[in-house]
Amino acid sequence: MKAVVLKGYGDVDVLAVQEMPEPKVGPGELKVRVTAAGINPVDWKIRRGEMKGRVDLKFPAILGRDVAGEVLEVGTGLEDSFERGDRVMGLVNAGYAETVVAPAECWAKVPDNLKLQDAAALPLVTLTGTQLIEEQVRPSKGDTLLITGALGSVGRSAVFAARARGAKVWAGVRKSQVEEARKLGVDGVVALDDPKDIAKLPTLDAVADTVGGETVAAVLGKVKHGGTVGSVLGEPKGAKEKGLVVRSFMSHPDAKRLSQIAESVAKGDLVIPISRTFKLDDAREAQKLAEQGVTGKVVLVN
Repeated sequence: MKAVVLKGYGDVDVLAVQEMPEPKVGPGELKVRVTAAGINPVDWKIRRGEMKGRVDLKFPAILGRDVAGEVLEVGTGLEDSFERGDRVMGLVNAGYAETVVAPAECWAKVPDNLKLQDAAALPLVTLTGTQLIEEQVRPSKGDTLLITGALGSVGRSAVFAARARGAKVWAGVRKSQVEEARKLGVDGVVALDDPKDIAKLPTLDAVADTVGGETVAAVLGKVKHGGTVGSVLGEPKGAKEKGLVVRSFMSHPDAKRLSQIAESVAKGDLVIPISRTFKLDDAREAQKLAEQGVTGKVVLVN
């Protein structure tokens, strides 16, 4: 099969398109013909060597956590759940390829009215944002919650999950994004690059952080003592010293929740914008664009 492989750590020039052995399906696994694969920040962080010790690689390695496509083979034990030709999306490994194999718990069926290309943008970011809220921050109805990076794909998913739990949601964005953030239907919007705007924030029960660094550090003083900070980027410095409960995590496959999220996207209740699509052969250019920062996901298509 054709795949985008990582030959070593470095810039995008360490990515190459070449033939690789096609993966074989085992018991409890699905083999899927990939229609499209999403690009995520973890991909270029791995490429640059920033995930050493957390993600072990053997070169040449295939990157890519998000895919959507059609089932080619059904492993033993799954005959009652899937069949050849099913449209699926999954949180997998080695997604920048023409085919991929992953356990059943990684896969959810794609609603009929959702395009596979759009579905490929969903698994990692939507599960990350949802799990950040539901498993880490765990807001109660009426809690006041700030979500940093609310217009990012993970942030949008976190906003959606928090609103569903009845939290009072504040969207934290850049000053230039304030008007766009109001369209999220949140209770308030704050410009996180404006200290005067941050000063106007109410006392927070919790922060769901998707940005990290100085951005989250600037709002910790607004969180009540004993409040919660959940982060997808590791523990914010100084949070525990302020008497806050800190939870950081990495997302995990959840087929049932992913299926529910896909239905919400198909209905238009949750929108994850796609900025641009590229052919698999143009993965270097695609990852370079995504790494520079764009509004919406960048997707590779076969």
